[in-house]
Amino acid sequence: MKKRYVSLFPIGLFLLAGSFCPRTATAQQSRNFAEWDQLVNTPAVSGYEQPLASLLNNWLKDFSPRTDNMGNVYVTLGSGTPHRLIVTSIDEPGYVVSEITPDGFLRVQRLPQQPPTPVFDLLHAAQPAWVIARSGKRIPGVFAGLSVHLQPLRPNPPKMTHPEDIFVDIGAASAEEVRSAGVDVLDPVVLARSVQQLGSGELAGPAIGDRIGSRALVGLLGMLRASKPRLHGTLTVAFVTQQWTGGRGLDRLLNQMRFDEMVYVGRLSAPRKTAVPTSVSTEKNVSPGSGVLLGVADASAALSGLSADLKKLADSQHLAVTVQVAAPPRIASYAAPTPFPQRSAQLGVPTLFPVTPAETISNADTSELQNLLYLYASGETPHAVSGSAALWQGDGTLSPIVLLTETYGASGHEDRVREKIKSLLPSWAKPETDAAGNLILHLGNAKAGSKSPKIVFIAHMDEIGYQARSIEPDGRLLVDVLGGGFTEYFLGHVVLVHTADQRLGGVLELPAGWDQPGYEWPHGPQSMDESVHVYVGTHSADDTRKLGIKPGDWVTIPKQYRPLLGTRANARSFDDRVGCAALIEALKSLGADLPGRDVTFLWSTEEEVGLKGAAAAAERLAKENQTPDFVFAIDTFVSSDSPLESKRFAHAEIGKGSVLRAVDNSNITPREYVDRVVKLAREHQIPVQYGVTGGGNDGAVFSRYGSVDIPLGWPLRYSHSPAEVIDTRDLDALAKIITILAKSW
Repeated sequence: MKKRYVSLFPIGLFLLAGSFCPRTATAQQSRNFAEWDQLVNTPAVSGYEQPLASLLNNWLKDFSPRTDNMGNVYVTLGSGTPHRLIVTSIDEPGYVVSEITPDGFLRVQRLPQQPPTPVFDLLHAAQPAWVIARSGKRIPGVFAGLSVHLQPLRPNPPKMTHPEDIFVDIGAASAEEVRSAGVDVLDPVVLARSVQQLGSGELAGPAIGDRIGSRALVGLLGMLRASKPRLHGTLTVAFVTQQWTGGRGLDRLLNQMRFDEMVYVGRLSAPRKTAVPTSVSTEKNVSPGSGVLLGVADASAALSGLSADLKKLADSQHLAVTVQVAAPPRIASYAAPTPFPQRSAQLGVPTLFPVTPAETISNADTSELQNLLYLYASGETPHAVSGSAALWQGDGTLSPIVLLTETYGASGHEDRVREKIKSLLPSWAKPETDAAGNLILHLGNAKAGSKSPKIVFIAHMDEIGYQARSIEPDGRLLVDVLGGGFTEYFLGHVVLVHTADQRLGGVLELPAGWDQPGYEWPHGPQSMDESVHVYVGTHSADDTRKLGIKPGDWVTIPKQYRPLLGTRANARSFDDRVGCAALIEALKSLGADLPGRDVTFLWSTEEEVGLKGAAAAAERLAKENQTPDFVFAIDTFVSSDSPLESKRFAHAEIGKGSVLRAVDNSNITPREYVDRVVKLAREHQIPVQYGVTGGGNDGAVFSRYGSVDIPLGWPLRYSHSPAEVIDTRDLDALAKIITILAKSW
């Protein structure tokens, strides 16, 4: 079995056991999942936990919770002695705005200032983000990332492994715009997140390991309220702050009240040999699904005190408990830390990929943990109880760019995108699909021998992703890449596995050794081409097949269209859904009749894996003696309009109009045609730019048959990443110049 990465890092629980596979989820499970999703989606950067504390106060209002001046939330039940404490931390690692640049980007500082893992900063690069303003509003943005097409032969590009290389882009063009949006220094910044369900009832997502303790304790209180047991003494259930930054909330609580016993539910860290907490080596007996972890100082010594009592309680109800060596909860202070009660213990559950955007836990383990906590608190046998701006058009429908970017279609799997495009075309349009899967629509009635040039506008339908080559004996998928990009934008993140009839959650596994001090992410010519594994929550090939997964299924990173400030937006696969949308908008303007013209609109397949659809179309047209005179390839202009890029080339600013991609890796357009397009655009007051960038375009494969390739595009920040950013004004300009070219070129 290949080594995975299981942590003794914090964990608590969920309210109900059972699978959360979409095919079998009950209404009650769905409601519980919605509550869980709300908990994970409430950011709580260390020291800035107020939104989560407010949510907990609301959930626990029937218990009259109290909040101290450190922001700790706690509930006290019963009376007398002993006074027992069950406590978990609620904070997560993240960032805080430390500077606003004159051109509208945010600089940040990490909290905690020591990185939690060697790849913590890197796994934020080119990912969607939230900035939490003082008003409580979540301002959408992205962490900047390098664009893959701009890096070949660049000396010493930023490594994106330290806050020195981190910028946050919320779509602002100035510091004034940032502040007008309500963002200021000291506002916390986190990954935008969602909880992904895996096939075997496991859950994955950013900060999930920092929330399970909260979910366990909320569920425990719900069980206590429902069963009303007679408590022995006093019980305090507490949610403490700033555990990642020195255990200050726990230190405050222990000073505030005297406790006879303490059960800490949270990340069980390995004994501290370095300043950076590390995960514990994976062992089969502590993988997710193994039950509860009981942290002790010495696993070889006989259990004693509260740890022994908890193990005995678990054994009495056949609850699975594994003893693991762990450091005590950390309290770091300039003064001597407050001592723990003599009777103290730690509980958690195993996690995969700890403190990454794809941290994964098991529902079964969290159920075991909650039951053990109830057994400890009440002395009774537990019983199952339940737990407590899109872009719109004037007619009220979503615009094509929203619908297209949120439709999935990796290279070779464009069927859904093609059908979506067909549904968005004007009713008069009757496109055809060729043998390569390209969608083709011809306009005009130019006669043979006419002086009117044959013109093709082409945009590609596919996006980058992965494809399953095989299912490993341990249930993981061995996948090959479809397209190119920086692996750190994908590995260590949750993914969607697309089968014939459904989408299932998974995790792209991290490179070996990622959690070891001094680790450096592998880079080189082959780094994106090497096969990687997807974990889908199963542990045998048969279990994976039972989910309906088979070789040939494809994998993508989840995506969503997210409006930023003004006319800017973020989504993955703007490359090349913007081009597809621009062709649709141009067709709506042109109408069905284009007298005297010979114009073809073509949406192509498999561009990201070698311009395959375009090559097939070019060859077929040549054989039919229909080679176009001009091909306008509508695709991304990968722009250096980013704080991480060199402005030496590819510097087309977003919001300043469409761009002639005059020089790239596949084509050099004669300047006479560049100048001619620019002249037409300016005559019609259409904003236009031109320049040099990297990458290739679909028009290049027509050149061998005699076509002139004139690529057009729009400036894109953070190409081939989940953080892609556009300005929708550039899409409008692109659609307008396509319309003019179709009529008068």
